[in-house]
Amino acid sequence: MTKTGTAPKRSLKRRFIRAFQRDKWLYLIMLFPFVYYVLFCYYPMYGVTLAFKQYKPKLGIIGSPWASQNGMKYVLQVVRDPYFWTVFRNTIILNIENLIITFPAPIILALMLNEVVHPYYKRIVQTVTYLPHFLSTVVVVGMMNSMFNSSGIVNQMIASMGMDKINFLNDAQYFRPMYIGSNIWQSVGWDTIIFLSALSGLDMQLYEAAKIDGAGRWKQTLHVTIPGILPTIIIMLILAMGRIMNVSYQKILLMMTGTNQSVSDVISTYVYRRGITKADFSYATAVNLFQSLVSLLFVSVTNWISRRTSETSLW
Repeated sequence: MTKTGTAPKRSLKRRFIRAFQRDKWLYLIMLFPFVYYVLFCYYPMYGVTLAFKQYKPKLGIIGSPWASQNGMKYVLQVVRDPYFWTVFRNTIILNIENLIITFPAPIILALMLNEVVHPYYKRIVQTVTYLPHFLSTVVVVGMMNSMFNSSGIVNQMIASMGMDKINFLNDAQYFRPMYIGSNIWQSVGWDTIIFLSALSGLDMQLYEAAKIDGAGRWKQTLHVTIPGILPTIIIMLILAMGRIMNVSYQKILLMMTGTNQSVSDVISTYVYRRGITKADFSYATAVNLFQSLVSLLFVSVTNWISRRTSETSLW
């Protein structure tokens, strides 16, 4: 019995050793993202307990006592804070508008580039649209400030047409269009790479069959191209829904002014002010925990709908 039981284990061990020796460089490549996620994603998770503790820096996270009301003091404080719901509404509105406008942009650009026949022109367009992705947030906001201030090129053009100058940087109604527009300019080219990769994997025989049936370029796009990349679009949409509560708070902090704070203040900036500026770590953690739970809800519901209506889902 002992020999029979140990034989499969030894065989499995030998297969594992041979597979490791054969693919050792692939395992080495996998090691770096694994270490990254362990150190920066999973290891900090124990800090979530700050939301339920009366944090004292001298005692540390583990040594700090639990908060009153069965540890729910700061969670209840978040729910009862009227200003929290203001920044929550700002976050939802900004991200939904950003998703509706920004998400289709790389898909449309990928479809347009897919129709370009001349490879030289296609590479130029790709390069021009990729470049803004590598600019830092500070540089992007600095460019926006230079272009849209009272003496910037945009207001000069408006004044040259006989119209009054617009205070883009301080007027609350222009904050969201400027934020979303800069996001599109900065990310559309880079995000197109994924959809171009999906397009390159489509079977060309489908296009030949569509041509035989008399389909032009537009009908080929509607009935062959878009259905072919639809699984990729769905997966990217599910991932985008998981990030719907997260915004580029660095950009918002740089764009925020006293006159547009009513629409620009979001959960991320609120957490920054309460946690870093005011050192209210427990309350800031509770707000961030609420944000993560809402993101989990969004991605779970989107995945469930996708699984019920199509064959594509994350799990």
